[in-house]
Amino acid sequence: MGNSMSGELSLDALMRTLKGTLIDGVFVFVTADAMPAGLKPRMVFEEAEGTTIICLRDEAVALGLDYEFASRMITLDVHSSLEAVGFMAVIATELAKEGMGVNPVAGFYHDHIFVPDGREGDAMVVLERLAVEARLA
Repeated sequence: MGNSMSGELSLDALMRTLKGTLIDGVFVFVTADAMPAGLKPRMVFEEAEGTTIICLRDEAVALGLDYEFASRMITLDVHSSLEAVGFMAVIATELAKEGMGVNPVAGFYHDHIFVPDGREGDAMVVLERLAVEARLA
């Protein structure tokens, strides 16, 4: 496969081109021993204690699943390298300054952040400010 799809490594370039897209729906985190039938997960991660599933809250409720962290998903629309250093740390630090926890997920093509439901507007403002500051630097 080579490096043709490796993504951006430069933190400066990542910050200058940072753009967030708010994804429709409220997402939640569920844990289960097995994948519940009929569930369409956004992410699945196998841990020693059980399977972590991120899915839409409506689906979790419909299936009677216990869940935590009602959140909104923001996709960071820059193809970051899986080896990029510091990108998520900068974003998480700035969101923390606004009193906002964030659960980041790295996909192959993009990073995604899950922020508390109701704080997505604040998060989008922070992302835009970071991009503007990086372009002015």
